[in-house]
Amino acid sequence: MNKRVLIQICLITHLATNVAGQNDSLNVQVSKPDSSAESFGIFEDEELLEITLRFDLSTYFRTKPKTEYLKANITFHLSETDSLSRDIRLKTRGEFRNQNCYFAPIELNLKKVDFGYTDLDSIGKLKLVPECQAGGGLNSNYVLREYLIYKLFNLLTDTSFRVRLLRINYIDTEKKRRPISQYGFLIEPLDLLTTRTNSVAIKSPALTQRNVVPFVMDRLAIFNYMIGNYDYSLPGQHNVKVIKPLIVDPSVLAIAVPYDFDWTGFVNAEYAIPAENVGIESIRERLFVGICRTRETYEKALEIFIGKKNEFYNLIDEFPYLNKREKRDMTLYLDEFYNDTAGKKRILDIFLENCKKL
Repeated sequence: MNKRVLIQICLITHLATNVAGQNDSLNVQVSKPDSSAESFGIFEDEELLEITLRFDLSTYFRTKPKTEYLKANITFHLSETDSLSRDIRLKTRGEFRNQNCYFAPIELNLKKVDFGYTDLDSIGKLKLVPECQAGGGLNSNYVLREYLIYKLFNLLTDTSFRVRLLRINYIDTEKKRRPISQYGFLIEPLDLLTTRTNSVAIKSPALTQRNVVPFVMDRLAIFNYMIGNYDYSLPGQHNVKVIKPLIVDPSVLAIAVPYDFDWTGFVNAEYAIPAENVGIESIRERLFVGICRTRETYEKALEIFIGKKNEFYNLIDEFPYLNKREKRDMTLYLDEFYNDTAGKKRILDIFLENCKKL
């Protein structure tokens, strides 16, 4: 049994049996890439990456295969004159978007594919988030807004999923459909995140918010409130992954890492309709679902968001792929959150009145 597996077993056992006497320190060290090896920079580079995917589009649209892979070819367009092409496999993934979107989310299988770059060669599978429907317009805006949410959370912490913005060309290998071009993005694989943060992924039915650093859960709850997201849960790890530093130390708590943000007020997708039992009528309404803390604890967590305000707004303002109208809508939505933080009393009252007891 290798060391990493042994440590993971120890961590899961501890999480299931003991949650007392632990501290708030993240204890995560972000590793630096090996500069001596050639890296593609798949998640380090901020530039838009153009790719071409060639596969049987008719089968993909008709059957949305989730178990059987389709043969495919991916081309990374490195410049106007240079590209890198390899044969891969792909299938669909996801639940709601798989059933309700024309373009189902995609899993790219890169196993045993030699790209000649250390980071690409270390990846087994990649999650690709395409536009929900064909035709651009609102669907382009939705996927670009969701991409920006990941980037907003990146500004808060390194223990977050990195993303890479794409311009995707879909080519039908059966030549029955016209080429389609749209935006999308790649999500950093969990194993890359854990390697980068020297941590291990934890998945156990015994996990609760008691097993996570309280500050991390508070930050997550406030962030989700800010972007208008109630669709997450630690038990069952719904839209949340849990990682823990790769050390056998029972005093160290875990860290929750969120993902999947299309069902938010910030994105404001037309298909995002709140469930009847949630208590809100529109996805644009904010709902706080964090754990109950003291007023002082919430106030301390809020200071981080207040300190990041200018960076959040600058990220949106400087994003070149959305027009001024879209940017104004997003900043106005953030304004509602920050207006409530101005005197703090209003937003702290909201947290205290709606929080959930452990």
